[in-house]
Amino acid sequence: MILISIFLSFLLSNIFGYGGGPASIPLMYEEIVNRYNWLSNAEFSNMLALGNALPGPIATKIAAYVGFGIGGWWGFIVALAATVIPSAAALIFLANIMSKHRDSKIVKGMALLVQPVIAALMIILTFEMLQDSYISLGWIQTAAIAVISFALLQKFKVHPAIVIILAFAYGGIVVPHLS
Repeated sequence: MILISIFLSFLLSNIFGYGGGPASIPLMYEEIVNRYNWLSNAEFSNMLALGNALPGPIATKIAAYVGFGIGGWWGFIVALAATVIPSAAALIFLANIMSKHRDSKIVKGMALLVQPVIAALMIILTFEMLQDSYISLGWIQTAAIAVISFALLQKFKVHPAIVIILAFAYGGIVVPHLS
C-alpha cells in the first residue's frame, strides 16, 4: 500500500507541476509533509537545500530521497518512475503539438499564464520555510542568513551551491553551540 501512495503522490505532483522541478516542489511538499507526514517541515527544508546544492533536476532528487526513506529500494524506484513518466510522456506529446502550433497566440498565452501560478506557489513555500527558520533560529539569525546569502549571490556572484554549503556549515557548526 505504501508503494501505491508513493507512486500516486509523486505522479500527481509531477503531472500538475507544469514547468518542472520548481513548480512541482510545493505540490510535493503538500504530499510529503502535510498529507502523509513522511517528513517534517524542517526535514523537507533540509532535504530541499541539500538537493539544490547537488547537480541534476530537483524533482528526481526529492523523489529518490523520500522514496528510499519511506519504501527502501522499491520506494526509490517507484518514486523515480512516478516522477519521470509524466515529464517524458508530456514532453513527447507536447513537443508534437507545440511544433504544429508554435506561432499560435493561444499557445503563447497559455504558457505565460502559468508563470504567475508557479510564482505564487513558490512564495507560499518560501513563507512556510521562513516560519520554520524563525521557530528554529529566531528573526535575527534568519534575517542575517538571508541578507548575507543575498549579498553573496547578487553582489559577489558566488555560486548558489557554495552559499547553500556555507549555510549548512553554519547550521551544523554554530547553531548547535547556541542551544
